[in-house]
Formats: sequence, structure tokens, C-alpha cells
Amino acid sequence: MGLQAALRLLFPPQCLLCETLVTTDFGLCGPCWRATPFVAGLVCELCGCPLPGEDPGHPVHCDECLTSARPWDHGRAAMLYRDNARKLVLALKHGDRLDLARPAAGWILGVARPLLSPGVLVVPVPLHWTRLLGRRYNQSALLSAELARQAGLDHCPDALVRGRNTHSQEGRSREGRFDNMTGAILPHPKRGTLLRGRRVLIVDDVMTSGATLAAATEACQGAGATHVTVAVLARVAKDA
Repeated sequence: MGLQAALRLLFPPQCLLCETLVTTDFGLCGPCWRATPFVAGLVCELCGCPLPGEDPGHPVHCDECLTSARPWDHGRAAMLYRDNARKLVLALKHGDRLDLARPAAGWILGVARPLLSPGVLVVPVPLHWTRLLGRRYNQSALLSAELARQAGLDHCPDALVRGRNTHSQEGRSREGRFDNMTGAILPHPKRGTLLRGRRVLIVDDVMTSGATLAAATEACQGAGATHVTVAVLARVAKDA
């Protein structure tokens, strides 16, 4: 405890975004917290997008999920992909801010926990090996590993593989995103057997159209998963 106290004096905790001094490690200062679009209240059962009104006591869906079939059973998002949430995602994804995985996983777990049960297997959306080589880490795997640790759940970072390089989805139409992901994610030839008969939580950093998560869900179901929930750090919403 003496060493920890000394370290805190030498390296006091700072806000994850603006580096203002804060009281706890891995936290946001008050202004940054208020400027971060955390999702709360009534949400779509399939994508986690916030909805107006009070909880009616039964699952509700946003317009997009009413018109687009989702292969998974439930979905949640910790934030809307804008403002500080966008900064956090990009810092984790492209800025080597691996320290963000711990608080980000906690935020995802906060919205996904009501959907989880003992025995759930946590898996990340995979990167193609060429993308992984260039980036050096899979941000989704960092999030899934930390979420599983905090929740006390099993984790398999390579249960799924990306069989071909789908390149960036940015700039593609909705239809183009789904076409690009068709058949791109597969169960790992050996590790994928762990999915059989399991309830699975798929973790990713951002949901836009849902094409990538749909491909991952279908791969899990093809390997014998009985129930699939998806959870992301941020959701791109039409009104975002």
C-alpha cells in the first residue's frame, strides 16, 4: 500500500481524454463525462440505440431493426458514436491507447450485464491477419478479454477468424457493407468447436450497419451456438 500511495503521488490519475487530474484511475473528468454520449434509458433490444419514451415492459425495436433482420438475439451499445465517444474509439483503434480497453470494457459490461448469464462465452469480432499485422493488436479482442475478466466469463479470442481481407467498410453503402461481409467470418477450424452448445457474447468497437456483427453471428450459429448477444462500445445512430 505504501508503494501504491507513492506511485499515486508521482503519477496522479488523469482524465482519459483531457489529462485533467481526477480522483480515480481510468476515469473521465466531469466535463468530459458530460460531453460523452453514454446510452441510457429505453433502448432498441437488437442494437442498443436509444429510443424516446418510457420502458413499456417489453422489448422494443428501432426503425432500422424493424426493417432489417438481425440474426442475433439481443444487442447493446455503451455510447453513441459521436463527440467524445468517437475520440475514445479512434484513440483505442488507431492511437495505441491500449489503456482505454479497461474502462471501455467496463462501460460495455454495464449495459450488457443484464443479458448475460453464467457460462456465456465471450468472443471478439476478428481481424484479418494482414490487418492485425499492420495494427499489431485487435481492439475488439482487447475489449472482449477485459470484459470477460471483469464479468468472470470464459473468453476465446480466436473462436472466429476472418477468412479474407474485407478492407474498410467506410464509404460503402448499406448493401455494399453486407455484400462485402458475406462469408467473410468463419469459425476457427479448431477453436470454433468451443462455440457448440454455448451462449455467446460477441464484442466489437463500433456498430454501423450491423453487417460485420451479422457475419460473426452467423458464423457462431453455424458452429452450434445456441444464443448470441452482441455488445459494442459505440453505435452509429441515424440521429447521431
